[in-house]
Amino acid sequence: MLTRTLGTDLTADSPRRIGDWLADPAANRIDRDGVTVRIEPKAMEVLMALADRAGCVIGREELLQTVWPGVVVGDEALTQAVIKLRKALGDNPRAPSYIETISKRGYRLIAPVGGVDGPAPASPPASPAPAPARRRRLPAPSALIAILIAVAAAGFAVRSAVQPSRIAAPDDPAVDRDGASVTVAVAPFESLGSAPDQAYLARGISNDLLTDLARLPGLRLIRGSGAPSGRPPAQGARYVVSGSVQRAADTLRINVHLTDTQTNQQLWSERFERPFADLFAVQDELTRKVCEMLPGRLEAAARQQRAKAYTRSLEAYDQFLRGQSLFLVRQPADNEQARAFYMRAIERDPRFARAYAGLAMTYAMDYRLQPSARGSQALARAAQLAESARQIDPDIPEVHWAIGFVHTQGRHHALAIDSLQRAIELNRSYADAYALLGGIYTYIGAPEKSIPLLRTALRLDPQGGYLYFMLLGRAYLFENDIDQALINLREAVARNAVDVETRIYLAAAFAAAGDIGAAEWETDEIRALQPEFSMQRWLDTYPLTDASQREKLLALVARAGL
Repeated sequence: MLTRTLGTDLTADSPRRIGDWLADPAANRIDRDGVTVRIEPKAMEVLMALADRAGCVIGREELLQTVWPGVVVGDEALTQAVIKLRKALGDNPRAPSYIETISKRGYRLIAPVGGVDGPAPASPPASPAPAPARRRRLPAPSALIAILIAVAAAGFAVRSAVQPSRIAAPDDPAVDRDGASVTVAVAPFESLGSAPDQAYLARGISNDLLTDLARLPGLRLIRGSGAPSGRPPAQGARYVVSGSVQRAADTLRINVHLTDTQTNQQLWSERFERPFADLFAVQDELTRKVCEMLPGRLEAAARQQRAKAYTRSLEAYDQFLRGQSLFLVRQPADNEQARAFYMRAIERDPRFARAYAGLAMTYAMDYRLQPSARGSQALARAAQLAESARQIDPDIPEVHWAIGFVHTQGRHHALAIDSLQRAIELNRSYADAYALLGGIYTYIGAPEKSIPLLRTALRLDPQGGYLYFMLLGRAYLFENDIDQALINLREAVARNAVDVETRIYLAAAFAAAGDIGAAEWETDEIRALQPEFSMQRWLDTYPLTDASQREKLLALVARAGL
């Protein structure tokens, strides 16, 4: 986030002079020679962020996180804000007097900045050092040392306050203590060919590549977004792995590319065309070659390390991938079908730990999707299967995630947190683990701890789907930030219009905002999806254990007629 460098006489909403203009952020306007120009609030926030560090280059990602906190928006939002600012300021992007574009980095405010009543502002220094709004006399050396100690202590206190657990976020220095981290995004591989049911294979191969690379020291992984050609698939990643998969009868074709996002150069490209039976060998070779081509101080042993095999049964792997693609839908019929695929995978390989973990999740989800008198039996079966997966292989992060998921459904949140912390210890880039951990903190009444974890999950996996946005919107709702709640919940429902949980929280958020008509419309949608829906029955199996938050949710949905 941006660090404010305002003088003691300025606050975030104080008017200030920027070049020839008087900017009033509280009124969202700029004035010059009797001419007033209105500016959209987000554009004004961008202008103020640039003005607070005039003369400094501020990265696009840093601006996005500052102006749109808690919400994942595309680069286009920032680009449009800058375009609007230049138009309002009368600035020429080719010969700028106000906002300078720094290629592949961000923006810099080059106009002088100062207070309203002070002398004419001086031009800001064109250097990365923060520029205060007003020159101030430096304190004596002893006083300066005291100030630095106080600042350091305050910074430590702030960092300690926002850490919800012993888990460090991937961008925390504690994650890569040796400083040798190489950041890599793995974009979802494209499925080629006419067979509509082959998408699961391409998705599974790219997901497993991400998982296998996460086992290697010195790598920090981000799940790419699969953005169109010419745009970076993931913000914050230096290197991007992308590719395509096609299966034609018994032949497997995989095209893989490794790109340096800073130079836009393709460092490596290779086409694998092998018998489908050689899939595992191709995956091992793919992991090894990606490591060999990555610059950085990856240890020699890591470069030669092969991904640990999850199964050597091709049929079991195929059934497992099909189950994974269906479980994510989270509908009763799809959950049943996913269970059938996982069971077939186990039949073909009784030592397939990830298949046991997947099967466990279907039973845990049954408890939520189809509550009945047998719900406790379903949870007990889920716990048995998850423990079987752990005994087979305790070093697979997904196994500990499944255990955490089962404990969460059973409201054993402390045990779930322990399991998810173990998953993250095994894979510091495990977006789903950060997301579920964030969800649990909301369940137990600490939504303020959920938000940074969920933002981390979205940075690691920008395509995390509706669940990440739903969890983030839910946390903001209980934090009473209704605007952010609505933004994220609308994003969630746009990605999955049939998820009842999302619509429940959206109805509650509309009610909290006083928009009863929109809240009642969401209630109608819920009744259309589940004609016999009962809020009380739904809460009976819902993992929310904080009494005050349950009361708040019930009061809000009651206003929506639910």
